[in-house]
Amino acid sequence: MIIDCAHYRDGRRVEAEPLALTRAAEIATDETTEGFVWIGVVEPGDEELGELQRRFGLNELAVEDAQSFHLRPKIELYEDADILFAVVRSAQYDDEHERVTFGEVSVFLAERFVITVRQGSMAALHPARLRLERRPDLLRLGSSAVLWAILDKVVDDYAPVVAGLEQDVDEVEEIVFGGSAAATERIYRLRGEATDFYRAVHPLLGPLESLQRGIYPQIAAGLIPFFRDINDHLKLVNEEMLGQREALASVLHANMTVISLRQTELGVRQNEAMKTLTVIATIFLPLA
Repeated sequence: MIIDCAHYRDGRRVEAEPLALTRAAEIATDETTEGFVWIGVVEPGDEELGELQRRFGLNELAVEDAQSFHLRPKIELYEDADILFAVVRSAQYDDEHERVTFGEVSVFLAERFVITVRQGSMAALHPARLRLERRPDLLRLGSSAVLWAILDKVVDDYAPVVAGLEQDVDEVEEIVFGGSAAATERIYRLRGEATDFYRAVHPLLGPLESLQRGIYPQIAAGLIPFFRDINDHLKLVNEEMLGQREALASVLHANMTVISLRQTELGVRQNEAMKTLTVIATIFLPLA
């Protein structure tokens, strides 16, 4: 489903209301019309993606990737169509259920159009669009400003996930290192979420390094410092996430030790009880 479709020119949105797809395709293919269009799509069906592919000349393999889920973050350049294709994993922390949810956004970036495809529980990109529309200086740099806005929001959204996981890790650490056994299931679940978060964050480091080095012609030179800033934030998130994974490994080991000690203590008490019962039984045995 198309959520929004807009034409941007001279750093401004031309029409307040969303464009029809046919009009957006006309603008994207008419080189006499200045600016670019940004089409935002959420969980499109095969038919809808097929229409976008036909109208905008999208690479077939990239379209297949946009239909998939749980892809690794990546950036690929399809030189035959001069389109940059990016996949980014989003993450959100659910305070109520103390868990991390993940989504995905695929970006088709060309000089005259940007198509974003959201999958899963990806947070809405509307705030990123609004923020970018408040930055005409960046919008004037062209369609690559959209990629900056999306990556900036996705990486900013990682911070609450780090904080939520940190709180969960602190809770189980307090229980285990206080001498009690924590629920092993919760520790394993936390390790699984930390691993999934790692798979969303760590593979994005390489693509962002490429963007800040300016190796893609689709990226405006004026945006390089902004991508560098995102990369710095991502590196910090990556370092904190690696620390959490190490902490969870230590907690799991300590928890197993506590459980083992408890089992040993229980076994000792059971042996003492058996000895006592044996003595009592011996005392009251009838004499032969």
